[in-house]
Amino acid sequence: MNEYELRVYDEIIEWKRKLKKRSNMLARASKRVQSKVNEMIPEKVHQVMTDAIKNMVKATLTGSNYTTKRNQGSGLTLQQKDELLTEKLTSYRKTAMVEGAGTGAGGLFLGLADFPLLLSIKMKFLFEAASIYGYDSSSYEERLFILHVFQLAFSSDQKRQETLAIIDDWESRKQVLIEMDWKEFQQEYRDYIDLVKMAQLVPGIGAVVGAYANYNLLDQLGETARNAYRLRLLKTPPLS
Repeated sequence: MNEYELRVYDEIIEWKRKLKKRSNMLARASKRVQSKVNEMIPEKVHQVMTDAIKNMVKATLTGSNYTTKRNQGSGLTLQQKDELLTEKLTSYRKTAMVEGAGTGAGGLFLGLADFPLLLSIKMKFLFEAASIYGYDSSSYEERLFILHVFQLAFSSDQKRQETLAIIDDWESRKQVLIEMDWKEFQQEYRDYIDLVKMAQLVPGIGAVVGAYANYNLLDQLGETARNAYRLRLLKTPPLS
């Protein structure tokens, strides 16, 4: 009996249950306010922001593909893959903390620069995760999966449920997925991190807030990536 895989399967069930729970009242109220603000923003502005995020993400995906070592988890058990991902996550969290502290200490100007820098760190980590769990991120469908993992980690209750359903049934759903909804992608991501990162722009406390926020955002992404790839590997309970 593979006791580790049995335990992981139970952890996946619990993780999915947790994702289906509603956010706390503050988060829901914040999302309502942000939705109202988004409605007030002219469509042309939304399009500019969407194009900017789309181009930024695609550039990061291309760069990460070239710099990520292939088949890092080849020959490893699931437990060893999980342990390797934990090592990678520890390293990426430290990088994100240093980046957040540096840009946070710089006030408004460098605080704004934190957005693309942190985004690139997150995407690079997801490419590492794909490699560890045995998936080829050079293929279009695997890059699309990476974007859905990212969206699952940083989205509102409703979008999180929709994205979880797609990831949970990826082999079937990927056949009809052609492109991301980039407008929705950028709005969900910005809305999710706005409150977390806002205080980073305040002189004096920006460095501490930036380091702490980036640490937690990477932690959230790490848990999501680990369980999303576990879910693909363990679709049914392991045989005992």
